[in-house]
Amino acid sequence: MEILKVDKLCKTYGKGSALVEAVKNASFSLEKGEFAAVVGESGSGKSTLLNCIGGLDMPTSGNIYLDGENLFQMKENERTIFRRRNIGFVFQSFHLIQELDVENNIIFPLLLDNKKADKAEVEEILEILGLQERRHALPGQLSGGQQQRVAIGRALITKPMLILADEPTGNLDRKNSRDVMDLLLQASRRYRQTILMITHNPTLAACADRVLEVSDGVLRDLGGMTNEKLS
Repeated sequence: MEILKVDKLCKTYGKGSALVEAVKNASFSLEKGEFAAVVGESGSGKSTLLNCIGGLDMPTSGNIYLDGENLFQMKENERTIFRRRNIGFVFQSFHLIQELDVENNIIFPLLLDNKKADKAEVEEILEILGLQERRHALPGQLSGGQQQRVAIGRALITKPMLILADEPTGNLDRKNSRDVMDLLLQASRRYRQTILMITHNPTLAACADRVLEVSDGVLRDLGGMTNEKLS
């Protein structure tokens, strides 16, 4: 079942001699439960691609469909609500609310939608994340790895069709990076979440079902890769 379809996506900045083609005619699709990694050098267009797919940035041309819905045929307020309900984000810098404890940071997307959290689902996520004993801790009382786990829990709580992860292990050491990757893989396998992750780490990228490479704004599907092919 196709969840995400990116069709001839282009994104440019500036005009004339200052024109920058950040994404050039990118097309691909992801199935339900598929885990894809996006690799490429800094400035290659990876984050621009992810921001367009997440509805955070307007493409210059092309279309993005999530479960058949065209993101950019929606009005801005409609797209905001659709994004909140159907796309989970995991960023390198966590973006947690410092005044809220672990549990309330996780359920925050539901609170924005005036929805009540299912206690059993919250308990399950806290258990998977290994944060049951830290549920009342504030972000400032957590390690970087624990904060990123909270961010993953926040991305999972709405059961989104798509999770976008932009360098989710960029601020973490090797052990915490491995733990975060394991959690994302578990989300893909256990909950059949479709995940698109940007990473500079070839070892982490090799764990994905597919690898997409962006170079100078051009997207190339490398398929399933091994560490040796990515190194």
